[in-house]
Amino acid sequence: MKARILVVEDEEKLRRVIELQLQSLGYEVDQAGTAEDALPRAAAADLILTDLRLPGMDGLGLLEQLRKRAVNAPVIVMTAFGTVEAAVEAMKAGAADFLPKPFSMDHLMTVVEKALEVRSLREENRALRQQLGGRYDFANIIGSSPPMLEILETVRRIAPKTSTVLLQGESGVGKDLVARAIHYQSPRRSRPFVKISCTAIPENLMESELFGYEKGAFTGANVAKPGKFEMADTGTVFLDEIADVPLQAQVKLLRVIQEREFERLGSNRTRQVDVRVIAATNADLRKAIASGAFREDLYYRLNVVPLVIPPLRERRGDIRRLVERFVHKYAEELDSAVSAISEGAMEVLMAHDWPGNVRQLENVIERSVLLCEGTTLEAADIKLDLTSTAQPAALETAFLPDGVTLDEHERNLIREALRRAGGNKSHAARLLGLSRNALRYRLTQMGIES
Repeated sequence: MKARILVVEDEEKLRRVIELQLQSLGYEVDQAGTAEDALPRAAAADLILTDLRLPGMDGLGLLEQLRKRAVNAPVIVMTAFGTVEAAVEAMKAGAADFLPKPFSMDHLMTVVEKALEVRSLREENRALRQQLGGRYDFANIIGSSPPMLEILETVRRIAPKTSTVLLQGESGVGKDLVARAIHYQSPRRSRPFVKISCTAIPENLMESELFGYEKGAFTGANVAKPGKFEMADTGTVFLDEIADVPLQAQVKLLRVIQEREFERLGSNRTRQVDVRVIAATNADLRKAIASGAFREDLYYRLNVVPLVIPPLRERRGDIRRLVERFVHKYAEELDSAVSAISEGAMEVLMAHDWPGNVRQLENVIERSVLLCEGTTLEAADIKLDLTSTAQPAALETAFLPDGVTLDEHERNLIREALRRAGGNKSHAARLLGLSRNALRYRLTQMGIES
């Protein structure tokens, strides 16, 4: 559902034009000619657009009353009397943005969309904190084995700081959980936590997603849009699967981490940003550096505080507590009668190698609780996915065929991976156990179109 916007403007013709423009984009619009008329409606608004000069109570007075009433909707102040002093005063009073008249409708829509996007992100973070409660408290990250106790102690020490953190470990070990724990136990806990899944962003969109773009920067850029770093200002950016960031974007990423500044795509204006960076990867970045797929200088900027999270098979002492937590969680979520797990079932779980780590264990417990017909999980109720112990669609690389050179074999493997992946390079890279950048580098070296 589109946002509800309250327009407070004493000039009826302009108020009507703004209302029609907002409605044409699907927004719900309420309107008022005075601050006094607007106040009773403010609580229902997702965004308030107000003139600074109003009959009776002015825009600054309205801002003050909104603050006293704890109205959380962002406020955009517009005025024909735009001066630096007025802008500063409005921003100090709590305005989200300042819009001097005259302005184009396109400019107004850009400012409105940006304010709503920031509000949405903040609301999402606030709701997440309320919903999860203490989930990201260190005490709620399960790990009593020596390797995990060491990790948790390091997290406890670094959380209050601003240093960049590099989380390393296999897929499913809990890098996301540790990243969130660092953020929510830091002074930035009330500010945005923005997760960026680098693997999920197409290469040609990476720069615009990270740093934003201006209107007209490329075909289809009808309005300006802030990037993830801009949206995370004063908070934390979590760069998941950092090894998959293309080399061209790595240069700009290095700059924003090092200098805390960047430009949107299509803009010459340098923007400042205050973010803490946490990165994560299941790839060997040193190998990626050696192959030319990852910048060494970026690696050292990220590797200020390295944390290697061990796989579940190396901390089997944590399995019992994790299982008990997941059984309780899914019995509650699925409204199941399951309240316990037998020792026989626990032995099955303890004996498994868990190539998918904690994520795989959680999925197995959810499935087992869902299908269990009794009140106790028995060994027969544990539904293991035994095929998961092998890599998906793995390619045999152990031995070279007779008369085939290593380069020829590598070329054949890459072609076969691309064939199996239907030409999808990200999928092919996963089949080969490479990062997307490493595969791209090999394709270039071999003269194959990348």
